[in-house]
Amino acid sequence: MTARADLATVPVKGGWRIVAALAVTQTAGYGVLYYAFSVFLLPMSRELGASNAQVAGALTLSVLIAALCAPVVGRWLDARGGRGLMSAGSLLGAVAVLGWARAGDLVQLYAVFAVIGVACSMVLYESAFAVVVSWFDGRGRANALLAVTVVAGFASTIFLPLSGVLVEAYGWRRALVVLAIVYGVLAVPPHLLVLRRRTHTRSRAERAEIVRTATRGRPFWLLVVAFTASGGAIATVSVLLITYLVRLGHPPVLAATLAGLLGVLSVTGRLLTTGLQTRLPAALIAAVIFALQGVAALLLPLTGRTVPGAVGAVLLFGLGFGIGSITLPHLLVERYGTAAYASLAGRIAVFAVADKALAPLGAVALAQVAGYTWVMSAVAAGCVVAALALVAYHRS
Repeated sequence: MTARADLATVPVKGGWRIVAALAVTQTAGYGVLYYAFSVFLLPMSRELGASNAQVAGALTLSVLIAALCAPVVGRWLDARGGRGLMSAGSLLGAVAVLGWARAGDLVQLYAVFAVIGVACSMVLYESAFAVVVSWFDGRGRANALLAVTVVAGFASTIFLPLSGVLVEAYGWRRALVVLAIVYGVLAVPPHLLVLRRRTHTRSRAERAEIVRTATRGRPFWLLVVAFTASGGAIATVSVLLITYLVRLGHPPVLAATLAGLLGVLSVTGRLLTTGLQTRLPAALIAAVIFALQGVAALLLPLTGRTVPGAVGAVLLFGLGFGIGSITLPHLLVERYGTAAYASLAGRIAVFAVADKALAPLGAVALAQVAGYTWVMSAVAAGCVVAALALVAYHRS
């Protein structure tokens, strides 16, 4: 089954205009709805009279809500496209950030972040990828996904400093008002005015049958295992790397600098993966990179006390940052076509996104009980499980 067979034969007009719009909206979305939270954590904790862990729980709740909403959002995208959903979601996100600025206690903060979670499920990568997948075939799809993720990969680079400057100048509440306006301006008009839908030739019943057939098969669940295990491992390293490097004896500034390399390397990994997909099976490319990440996680406790050792391990692990976001769409479309892509991706997101939220919490608990060496061992195990699942998927 190919993507071309699932779509009405209309010219791909405006496809790259849509990619450009999504590159902007994804950068703003991740920057405001996700990454900026870390800048606001300390001032919020002080003013709300809560611990950092209690306040950080709001972001975890947001991610879990987004995971729970993923199947419903996927079905909507397959049936109606992304224009209405992403326009409404970006408006909801902007309004929710305004509500965040007015939160007076933990209950209100958690309520606001539940709404932000719903908005995230409507506007971030899963929805954007569904729009891209419906517009492009083959190599064009790979390049379009790469373009969106490479630009959006700079979300933290742009919005963390911007948020810091705004908090310093106006305080955290007014800073959030500014970010809400920025997000609304950058996201609502492009979603509303630029996004268009390509018409599927498949009926609702046919799409439902594709989903039923896929979810009864072993290959689909191998993808669930692979991208859930990998996502949890990457999320754990993202959250704990700076703390662990400091514990290994590195100055905080160096630890933060090394952790910052992960974002740069995610671009490198995506470029490498997209280039190799023309010559090698995508599942095997990702499997090799996931396995290398496992090696890096095992090396870090052994070599990480020296600067060259820490740099080498971080560089090796960083190559796998972000490759899941471009590999999973390729594998789903390659096997199941595009008609039910968003529904299938939404099913996988329930597990993968939830694990990204929960795995770091489990890792923190494990570090307190057994130490960070065991955490890195668990990360390595997750990477190996992901690699083996993709090898099995390729053979199925």
